[in-house]
Amino acid sequence: MFESAELGHTIDKATFREQEPVLRSALLDAQFDLRESAKFPVIILISGVDGAGKSETINVLYEWMDPRYLSTLAFSLPTDEERERPYMWRYWRALPAKGRMGIFAGSWYSIPIAERIEGALSKGDLDQRMDQINRFEAMLVNEGALVLKFWFHLSKEGQRQRLKALEKDPRTAWRVTKESWARLKTHGKLQEAAGHVLRMTNTPWAPWIVVEGTDDRYRSLTVGKVILDALQKRLADQRDQNYPVAPPLPPKIDSLDVLTSLDLSQRLDKKVYETQLAKWQGKLAELVRNLGPHKRSLILAFEGSDAAGKGGSIRRVTAAIDARQCQIIPIAAPTEEERAQPYLWRFWRHIPRVGRVAIFDRSWYGRVLVERVEGYCSEADWLRAYAEINDFEHELHEDGAIIIKFWLQISDAEQLKRFKEREKIDFKRFKITDEDWRNREKSALYHAAVCDMVDRTSTSTVPWTLVEANDKCFARVKILRTICERLESVLNTGKSLEKGKGK
Repeated sequence: MFESAELGHTIDKATFREQEPVLRSALLDAQFDLRESAKFPVIILISGVDGAGKSETINVLYEWMDPRYLSTLAFSLPTDEERERPYMWRYWRALPAKGRMGIFAGSWYSIPIAERIEGALSKGDLDQRMDQINRFEAMLVNEGALVLKFWFHLSKEGQRQRLKALEKDPRTAWRVTKESWARLKTHGKLQEAAGHVLRMTNTPWAPWIVVEGTDDRYRSLTVGKVILDALQKRLADQRDQNYPVAPPLPPKIDSLDVLTSLDLSQRLDKKVYETQLAKWQGKLAELVRNLGPHKRSLILAFEGSDAAGKGGSIRRVTAAIDARQCQIIPIAAPTEEERAQPYLWRFWRHIPRVGRVAIFDRSWYGRVLVERVEGYCSEADWLRAYAEINDFEHELHEDGAIIIKFWLQISDAEQLKRFKEREKIDFKRFKITDEDWRNREKSALYHAAVCDMVDRTSTSTVPWTLVEANDKCFARVKILRTICERLESVLNTGKSLEKGKGK
């Protein structure tokens, strides 16, 4: 994979001086068109061998383009805040918005490669991480991003000569450290690990471009022309960038499904409810205090029919938790800032750190529910969202988050009754809107969307809990009991996670 980057590519000064101004002008024009259209972001990964010109190339790009619409993120060892969240959290936070270009100096590839060289990551674990990265990059591309990945290569002798030249020049000597020379000794291991990583992640949607790093002029022109060509082609491409990447939904041939099979007549006597409520709230308070020592976090996602009682249920949960330990995230229509990012970005930003609880009042499932039914996204968007959501939850689960998802279901008759009550009671009028009445007319569409959601996203690690909510007392106790039983099951295994591993 690296043979063509060891041939001694060079560009003479005259050729460079002739081509540079033309390239710079074209890049500025393309960057302006990108900013004006604001249809997609550009993500540029700069990786490679020490001394191969990574930082120099980034500086050249800043010189050639408008730096106001460029952002560079340099990732080294994770901070305490980052270490207490999933591995990809800090990269999600750094994604550029539509119309902008983001340069990642040290990316989601750096730590897995370093750990493989050190022997801290097995080949099987490395392959698993690369599969996760492939899915992440596919999601970015499906969301519209243009992803360009550069690997700057030097042979071992080329790296030695390059480090000597940098060290000799007073202007660049500071770039060569003891660590640089130490890493020269692991050049062979780096090539083995990097070659495997590049082969595993050289996908059609996010291919690697290997660039010889010996000659500054050759490297700069090559990177600039690759970026320009990719950007111009993408700006000129008027085709729909979204393609369905999920199997079609199977036809329904009878009326039996996960919602119609629920027994909505289940009720709980008021006195029994008060006893059970106190019992499970006390239990929850005790269990939540043990999240931190076990290196765990808790994420609760509440979805349900309009007027099904999500708010009341959430209040009974939060009553048992120290307010300093818990955050409620109400989800409504995305803001302009959120629309300029991949769909899951606004949920990643609220992922809790170790020992904390995040409660989502509505969640990432809006894409396969309201956005699907109301036509706020394309069919390709919501069809692929099932797999993307499963990946998202699996990643959180693997990192130690305990995720519990609730769907609260009530009958049409009960919903109508609650709607009318809300209109009559002053302090509940804010809960009923014209949109709620309009959604009732689409109840069949929402019913089908919920069933598909449960079928495709109720996994063994993060299953759905369907709550019969015609009786609020029954629903609230079931929710509290489910949370407590799940927490007990996880925390009582005696396994605490080593946070920071793989970071």
